[in-house]
Amino acid sequence: MAIPTRHSLFPFLSWLPRQTRATVGRDLVVGLSGAILALPQSIAYALIAGLPPEYGLYAAIVPVLIACLWGSSWHLICGPTAAISIVLYATVSPLAVPASQDYITLILLLTVLAGIFQWLLGLLRFGALVNFVSHSVVLGFTLGAAVVIALGQLPNLLGLDLPNEATALKSLLMLFSHIGAVDKPSLLLGLGTLAVGITLKRLLPRWPSLLITLVISSLVVWAWPAMFGHVALVSAFTGRLPPFTPLPLDPELILRLLPGAVAVGMLGLVTSLSIARSLSVRSGQLLDANQEVRAQGLSNIVGGFFAGSLSAGSFTRSGLSYEAGAGSPLAGVFSALWVALFAVAGAKLIAHIPIPAMAGSILLIAWGLVDHRGIRALYRVSRSEFLVMGLTCLATLLLELQTAIYAGVLASLFFYLKRTSQPRVHHSREGEADVLRVGGSIFFGASHYLQVRLQRLQAQRVVIDAQQINFIDYSGVEMLHQEARRLRGQGRSLTLRGARPQVVEELLKLEGSDKCPIRFEG
Repeated sequence: MAIPTRHSLFPFLSWLPRQTRATVGRDLVVGLSGAILALPQSIAYALIAGLPPEYGLYAAIVPVLIACLWGSSWHLICGPTAAISIVLYATVSPLAVPASQDYITLILLLTVLAGIFQWLLGLLRFGALVNFVSHSVVLGFTLGAAVVIALGQLPNLLGLDLPNEATALKSLLMLFSHIGAVDKPSLLLGLGTLAVGITLKRLLPRWPSLLITLVISSLVVWAWPAMFGHVALVSAFTGRLPPFTPLPLDPELILRLLPGAVAVGMLGLVTSLSIARSLSVRSGQLLDANQEVRAQGLSNIVGGFFAGSLSAGSFTRSGLSYEAGAGSPLAGVFSALWVALFAVAGAKLIAHIPIPAMAGSILLIAWGLVDHRGIRALYRVSRSEFLVMGLTCLATLLLELQTAIYAGVLASLFFYLKRTSQPRVHHSREGEADVLRVGGSIFFGASHYLQVRLQRLQAQRVVIDAQQINFIDYSGVEMLHQEARRLRGQGRSLTLRGARPQVVEELLKLEGSDKCPIRFEG
């Protein structure tokens, strides 16, 4: 068993001593840019998750510090995200009233459970397990989550106070039943915020459009009380650093939250590793996936005890970190410290943000979640994967979100097994021999298909060209032995040509080399 080293226990010791005054100064400025972007986003994501606004800031402090210091990526910046927030809301809202103390406690407990799951995956070096959540599942879930987020914010945009529903369909039906009670000033303010945000994104894409639109809308409400004085504002809170929050260790409660914790934990890892890998390719960095998984888990375990809801990699903040020239994870550390400074000194400013304006901003975030280019590319490349994406999206709209993730994974695995259960087989004749060139592994899912192909052959000598067979399991071994004995009973033979040593070894284990009915050629 390997003895842990200082660098394995404290990975930041491998890069922190190499920092210079110039690199620290650059990362300090990059961190400030990230914090400016994170402030309105974090508040918006807290509201999506059904949490008070300050909990969005808390989730952008301690979890970000831990993930940056213990992670592997130079540019990955974590924090609350829209997709994670909507899953948290969908999982916990049936159990407690959103924004209540019980609700907050359940969210934080769910975060710790998800963090433990993530940390164990990294500890056991199962980081590759996240690959079972295919890109098509992520695309479909994100598309569905964007619709769910939008439907969830429409009541705020319209100035309606409606109860929260478990699925998107129920939310839509509830909205239609109250459409006559729309508050026109709230709708005007929300649509105006949305229009300004779209304009800024198109004309000045590098500007913090979300922050600017919220400032403008707050000034409009302040300057025109006769028109907008009744519009709901974000709840005020006392500025402070993330408080330590003890959590209940109720076994029944933990078991109830566990399925959602596994789903949201897996989703967080898929998102984070996808971002980290894409940025590492562009920067030329070697990424340690298992270290990154452990860091994500540790950040959520510690963050959950310091009022931080579950965090994952942020597309926008990580991309900003790379584009702005961050030289190390110190940029993310500085970003968290800037957010902490604002949480203490600028909390009163948040209470001036109108709820309809925040809803308009969240609608813009939801639209940005949809990967239009990826969806079009998926349609062109693979119709089966596009179907998986569509099924996942539909499940997201009709089912609870954690269930939708599992449904997407099962659909993806179904199509994968269907594809691999029929390996490429090319039939040819060489003299008096029938030759099958098999391209793919012979496992339990493919054994029957290959057996049927073998039983159709009529030649005296049957040859399997096994050069492309990388793996064979017990079902494949048993099937080939069975077919070889059948052919031998008919005075015929079965020969494997060019089989790899590991394949030959597996075939000889069943009856030994002296009794094996299969012949081998080099």
